[in-house]
Amino acid sequence: MRQLSQADLKYPTSTLINSLDERYSPIITADFRSHSSCEGPGMKAANLEVAITIDGRDEGLVNCKIDGEYQPTRPSQGTIWLVPAGREAEEICISSPELRVLHLFLPDSVFANLSNEYALPLNPVQEIRYSFVMCDEVIQQVGKSILSEIMRPSSVGRMLVETSSLFLAARLVQSCMETTPSARSYSKQGLDPARLKRVLNFIEDNRLVDITVANLAEVACLSMFHFTRAFAAATGLPPHRYLSQRRFEAAKKLIADGRFTLTEIALDCQFSSQSSFTRAFRRATGMTPTEYRKLLQ
Repeated sequence: MRQLSQADLKYPTSTLINSLDERYSPIITADFRSHSSCEGPGMKAANLEVAITIDGRDEGLVNCKIDGEYQPTRPSQGTIWLVPAGREAEEICISSPELRVLHLFLPDSVFANLSNEYALPLNPVQEIRYSFVMCDEVIQQVGKSILSEIMRPSSVGRMLVETSSLFLAARLVQSCMETTPSARSYSKQGLDPARLKRVLNFIEDNRLVDITVANLAEVACLSMFHFTRAFAAATGLPPHRYLSQRRFEAAKKLIADGRFTLTEIALDCQFSSQSSFTRAFRRATGMTPTEYRKLLQ
């Protein structure tokens, strides 16, 4: 049975469309919700919230009362609300046709992973300011990546969500803190040959098990954030896309082998089900696994 999320408690009149699996909650909590016209009290959330309007309207308003003042906003597509942990909207009034909003809740631990990259204060989340309306392309792209994983789970979902949460936290640190932290200067070069070889060998040896960004960063002896950027510079792909390619190559070989059912192949390649494997395989190759198997016969 699904446990109540922070968004369930904060937006009780909304309708849940879909959400990330609860196993991702130590990294990020993500709910995709439908909101209709309503009024109600706000509440404090334990974690920092980023709300991104996915399907918005130029008519109508979202009116939040913060520190005794009302802050009306037109909920156009792409509008972003940023609510630091512990801050509360005393009232929330939505007078707009149906809105679809992605609610992301980032735990403090994600910001701790950036400590090697930025001279962060002891509690960086408390330094991030409340923002009523933002139009930030980086945050929107991160949101779209997470929403894609919510609606169409992939075999590299954990790695994608890890990477996305790190880049979202880094963007907030760069643009929304009361005091701007200084970032370390890193070369734009990729991993050196020895580190890259270790990482690629590790991926080949473990591509059919659940690999995390933290696993790869440990192999490279780098922080997760630095590793992710260096790996992309070295290979031209972020870690989750590289791993996805290698898993598809493994899946093709297993299909060609002919000894395994498609369900067995899907689970071996870290897909949650045969149906999700079929959808992903079709997107990648233009045909279903069954059609690919027949093509080889």
